[in-house]
Amino acid sequence: MAPPRYRGAINIGFQLCVGIGVLSSNLINFGTEKIKGGWGWRISLVMAAVPASILTLGSFFLPETPNSIIQHSKDHHKAKLMLQRIRGTNDVQQELEDLIEASNTSHSIKHPFKNILQRNYRPQLVMAIAIPFFQQFTGINVISFYAPILFLTIGLGESASLLSAVMTGVVGTTATFISMLMVDKLGRRVLFISGGIQMFFSQVIIGCIMATQLGDHGEISKKYAYMILVLICMYVAGFAWSWGPLGWLVPSEIFQLEIRSAAQSITVAVNFLFTFIVAQTFLSMLCRFKFGTFFFFGGWVVVMTAFVYLLLPETKNVPIEQMDRVWREHFFWKRIVGDKS
Repeated sequence: MAPPRYRGAINIGFQLCVGIGVLSSNLINFGTEKIKGGWGWRISLVMAAVPASILTLGSFFLPETPNSIIQHSKDHHKAKLMLQRIRGTNDVQQELEDLIEASNTSHSIKHPFKNILQRNYRPQLVMAIAIPFFQQFTGINVISFYAPILFLTIGLGESASLLSAVMTGVVGTTATFISMLMVDKLGRRVLFISGGIQMFFSQVIIGCIMATQLGDHGEISKKYAYMILVLICMYVAGFAWSWGPLGWLVPSEIFQLEIRSAAQSITVAVNFLFTFIVAQTFLSMLCRFKFGTFFFFGGWVVVMTAFVYLLLPETKNVPIEQMDRVWREHFFWKRIVGDKS
């Protein structure tokens, strides 16, 4: 529903709300940790019902999108009225015609999962798999799932560890808000690449400090522990204005209507799969690799930053219905999908 010039900012609003939710949960955990008698974790768990209730209630007031109206009811007049309402202008005929044409094309595709394997959809298929895969191999779940354990490992106390997780939540939410302001001005590629560079250097420096100061056994000094905390905040900021929100934004805007449902399903499935894999393997990885864990994820950040630089075209301000042209104009993908002729 978002107009192309604001699509990035509005989409990142999703990730901003996720960040606020993570921060809220960290604050609740920090507050309930001191409640005695085994009630702390129960209160923390029950509080998760609050956002679930808000989501359920909000769904009753959610309007249909113009795309959905055209796709399912074929009521073009109703779709036009909705477009006029959300665009704030009566001059929506050209956009309506683009939506109708995209809808007609999508209806000619009977098997979206089969068709996404075709050569002309190859770039979208690669992005549907690669972007969520890379997002998880930035190592962000190392921080978001295990921040208190990680901070305990480097010598901070239990309460300090929970407070440190709150600090990283504040940094991440703030950086996501900055990304929301800048994404439609600077573009997706600039944020991807700058965030990748920031995450790489943060992880390498953390690994070096832990290698020289912590070693295989023992605790690290308070000075270096707080230095690692600052570097982790830098890493979280880099993720929060690049791969965090853009890992969802770019897949949401590059798929044509005829393959969108299949491609988005692949994106979410790959994301959840590797979220599970990283979460289940990190503690064992930390025990075996120790400081090398940060070099491992830092290496992946180099790979994904090079991937964006070479293979991901800029998509800012491009209407979704015309997104196929960015692949036809790209130096690499045009060899696969061909030009318009």
